Amino acid sequence: MASIFTTFPLLRQAAPRLTREFFTCRACVKTPLPSAIRPSLRKSPFAQVLRSQSTQTHRPTTSDQSPLGTLSGTIGGRADAKATPKTSSFPETSDKAVAYWLLGSAASVFGIVILGGLTRLTESGLSITEWRPVTGSIPPMTPEDWEIEFTKYRSSPEFALLNPNMTLPEFKQIFWMEWGHRLWGRVIGLTFVVPTIYFIAQRKVSVPMAWKLIGISGLIGFQGVIGWWMVKSGLHDDLFAKGSHPRVSQYRLTTHLGAAFIVYTTMLLSGLSILRERSLLKDPEAAQKLFATLKNPNLRLFRGSVTALSVLVFVTAMSGALVAGLDAGLIYNEFPYMGLGLTPPKKELFDPFYSHVPDQSDIWWRNMLENPSLVQLDHRILAMTTFTAIMSLFAYTRYSSRVRPILPANARKGVMGSVHLVCMQVALGISTLIYMVPTWLAATHQAGSLALLTGVLVLGSRVSMSRRAVRLVQQAAKQQSAALRGSGKRRLDVGVKGVEQKRP
Repeated sequence: MASIFTTFPLLRQAAPRLTREFFTCRACVKTPLPSAIRPSLRKSPFAQVLRSQSTQTHRPTTSDQSPLGTLSGTIGGRADAKATPKTSSFPETSDKAVAYWLLGSAASVFGIVILGGLTRLTESGLSITEWRPVTGSIPPMTPEDWEIEFTKYRSSPEFALLNPNMTLPEFKQIFWMEWGHRLWGRVIGLTFVVPTIYFIAQRKVSVPMAWKLIGISGLIGFQGVIGWWMVKSGLHDDLFAKGSHPRVSQYRLTTHLGAAFIVYTTMLLSGLSILRERSLLKDPEAAQKLFATLKNPNLRLFRGSVTALSVLVFVTAMSGALVAGLDAGLIYNEFPYMGLGLTPPKKELFDPFYSHVPDQSDIWWRNMLENPSLVQLDHRILAMTTFTAIMSLFAYTRYSSRVRPILPANARKGVMGSVHLVCMQVALGISTLIYMVPTWLAATHQAGSLALLTGVLVLGSRVSMSRRAVRLVQQAAKQQSAALRGSGKRRLDVGVKGVEQKRP
């Protein structure tokens, strides 16, 4: 009630000035210009600015405001303060250094994938029988330490069944291979987690990118757990068939390799997205033209095909991990035939031996994942399907009258790069098969699968349109146009002031 009584006196004082404050244009009651200047000013380019200023509502200053104007200004000021959103301390775009660091981390993951393949091919993965995330980074330093490690290895099934005559110098060779692989994994974890904390603390990344970095850090730690889970499957007799070749589970090997591919893919795409956003924001007008081109309905099929192709390449690589886990590459070492025909006999492909239930309801999927003959055939089919899909995409971009004129130049280069990579990968795969899986050739073939996935992902990044990038470009374009209008208005205002100063 007190506020009402204090408001009414203000209204009574303001009533006589209502017409002057709210219904009179102050620009109209100003002193008119001399008649000698009016014709020249009416024809000048600044006349439009004067007319626009005359139609704008004049806002009185604090010194000559009425009590009602003061009251309304106070209320309006509070409303504006409430409507003003709070700005985040994180930037809209991440720093370029973050992108280069992510790409460098992806290259490091690429290297450890190759080393992991060499570790498996040289039968070195089971040489270290314990998992010590911290103290395990220190290798044996004395002869006594080496004897302790060798004694642990001699108690494993691999030594008893495969290497009963192994000497200490031979053990050191496989030990250093596995130790280097594990140490590299620890280095990747440290060189990613520590910079992640720094970049987030220093506000060098956007909020979505900060969450991505945290997620990748968790994936790296989980990858270490998966690695030990995989190694553990080859250290106990109860985890593989009695009397069979001691090896890690092909399921766990595929999971370990798939997790590495996911970590690599996330790092690569995150780094590329930062560089792409910063490149687009340099020229918002050109970026909007690019987005208009990519929104063309004729590119929708192409963009979907690239996405499906990346999934196909990943699945083909995972089928290769099943081949590696089962040593299925040593079953049929010719191409394109497998024995007497293009495929082995049906009885061999769907052998009831691999079924684990009396009604044999699992005979299909068990053979597809555990029968070396069918696993190799599946990998061949997926590999040739991938090759055919990429070549078809290449022909589509070259001979389609709807896609060829509008496809960006960097996307055409990406398609050609994918063609080169898939041809190289097919040649490596056939050579690995024919020469009975030599170590260096098999490791190169595994690296080629990741390289092919990289090429397809880069191609996809060149034709994609993330909503975030579109929003940032639109904001930058609006700010740029507003800045141009503001600079033009200031130049006009300066010209008007110059004309007014020349009045007699």
